[in-house]
Amino acid sequence: MSRLALAILLSCSMSVFAQDFDLLSLEEFASGLSQPVGIKHAGDTSGRVFILEQSGLIKVVKNGVVNATPFLDLTGVIDNASNEQGLLGLAFHPDYVNNGYFYVNYTRDPGPGDDLTTIGRYQVSAGNPDVANTTETKILEIPQDAGNHNGGDIHFGPDGFLYIGMGDGGGSNDQFGHAQDILSLKGKMLRIDVNGSPVAGDVLCGQVQNYGIPPSNPFADVAGCDEIWSYGLRNPWRFSFDRQTGEIYIGDVGQNTWEEINLEPAATGGRNYGWSCREGQHDFASGNDCTGVSPTDPIIEYSHSPHCSVTGGYVYRGPGSMFNGYYFYGDYCSDVVWLASEGESGWTSTEWPLAAPTLNSISSFGEDEEGKLYIADRNDGRVYMVTVETLIFADSFE
Repeated sequence: MSRLALAILLSCSMSVFAQDFDLLSLEEFASGLSQPVGIKHAGDTSGRVFILEQSGLIKVVKNGVVNATPFLDLTGVIDNASNEQGLLGLAFHPDYVNNGYFYVNYTRDPGPGDDLTTIGRYQVSAGNPDVANTTETKILEIPQDAGNHNGGDIHFGPDGFLYIGMGDGGGSNDQFGHAQDILSLKGKMLRIDVNGSPVAGDVLCGQVQNYGIPPSNPFADVAGCDEIWSYGLRNPWRFSFDRQTGEIYIGDVGQNTWEEINLEPAATGGRNYGWSCREGQHDFASGNDCTGVSPTDPIIEYSHSPHCSVTGGYVYRGPGSMFNGYYFYGDYCSDVVWLASEGESGWTSTEWPLAAPTLNSISSFGEDEEGKLYIADRNDGRVYMVTVETLIFADSFE
């Protein structure tokens, strides 16, 4: 039997074998970047890829070339664009083709001790689709307690609402007690309607409130911040929607020992992922009140040494059927990439035995309009494309 025939047979299984990885490779897509931390597309059939630099620039890659002029420059707005602060998220409006709106998540410091997470809306310029107007409409602002655990990822879901990943406010041990507190927006996944406005009876907790609340949010009309979709998160560093199923995969960074991936079924809010009562599937002595907490376990957890900080990824739905349905994720410190799948006995992960190129700080995964997958290398300033060899059936086998 030929290698091609073997690969075709293996593709029928949801288990990754050593031979499968021969069909998977990394190709350099963009270089010369400064601390890339995000990769998005506009959904406008242009084929462009947008790369976020932590210092505040959004770069456009078109036809394999990084445009010299940035799409948007927020370097004069962002403060302390290092460690876990800076430009952290980008999402294009579902109707971007018609309205030109896109949204960014960044941190700023208007004064001593006034760190803020800001969600702002911008619009592409009328004359050049590769350059945006610099006029901002602030949608939501959330005060921060410390410089770390800002979360920062934002995505529009299949329902058209904007989802926002928020860390627990920083420090250690959830020292500010936010993650289990439904009167706080920190340590949460938020869901807001950017096309709506507040109405009478809404309990909004944002410092700026230029949005509406989807009526199906789990804390709408009950005690708690109406913006909350799910809670019990420490620092959700990259989440994504499976473009086929609508499920949400959340990479949540652990503290002492355990990193985790949480899976949220489509259109299912109100889940408690356990922090700071639990880290992964393990009890955590945070000192906070955990009475009555009944968390949802992660689908995947892994321990530190040599790992330390999970980077959530994507379910592959791109060209080539070989890895369709596998969830790709990685670790920022060890630069390991795993492929995960669900079987009869639960979820299993297999390490991708990368020989080259050597990754050096996996800060983000991303996908383009076709579903091709990308990986950002923050410290080396590069973005790589994951290439999957397309399988074809042969007329005969050797």
